Amino acid sequence: MASAPAKQATIYRMVMPNHMCPYGLKAKDLLRREGYAVDDRWLTTREETDAFKAKHGVRTTPQTFIAGERVGGYDDLRRFLGRKVRDPKAVTYRPVIAVFAMTALMALAASYAVLGTPFTVRAGEWFVAFSMCVLAMLKLQNVESFSSMFLNYDLLARRWVPYSYLYPYAEGAAGVLMAAGALTWLSAPVALVIGSIGAVSVMKAVYVDKRDLKCACVGGDSNVPLGFLSLTENLLMVAMAIWMVAVAPLLSIAH
Repeated sequence: MASAPAKQATIYRMVMPNHMCPYGLKAKDLLRREGYAVDDRWLTTREETDAFKAKHGVRTTPQTFIAGERVGGYDDLRRFLGRKVRDPKAVTYRPVIAVFAMTALMALAASYAVLGTPFTVRAGEWFVAFSMCVLAMLKLQNVESFSSMFLNYDLLARRWVPYSYLYPYAEGAAGVLMAAGALTWLSAPVALVIGSIGAVSVMKAVYVDKRDLKCACVGGDSNVPLGFLSLTENLLMVAMAIWMVAVAPLLSIAH
């Protein structure tokens, strides 16, 4: 019994000496994974690309054709195949979840390497400290952008704008010191102050004023909504500060 002919698709994509369109590669890979035999047509010069766009009345490449009909670009192809298309304006908690998941794994790994087991009190301390460091790093990639978003809701920053620039440095420094277990007299108060102010600011903006804002916790270019996870970041800093000052010394004495 003869097998059914493969589904056919034709894709036109830019493949030039100094540029290979990444969306063209993605479209070609997606078609093949969906069982299509792909006729891969390269646009190898700018003139050839411009002529193709003018002929078909399109503004971008790649362009996919199936059964003689133009499907469109990469996002159009995903829609045609029933795949989800990312909305660049959609809010998402994914960046914060990714940070907390990775720092938790880092803390467990560090505990295993140093103490021989991943599940220790020190792992919990490292988790908070590593989270502060990574979140500070994301903010420090673009302090100007972070400060602009931060000023939308932080109560102290609104009264004293330089605080919006100092915050990520303070968070990062406190996180590094806490990870090292050094200069607790400095790191704990810093974490307590910035965490407390942050927590109150988030609660007022979200739960009292009912404002729909984006959180600057992973930098000023994110679509993370201001809410529960933003509050969690600040409460973790407060809890860590209290732990290091009030609880951890008692445990060390007991042992």
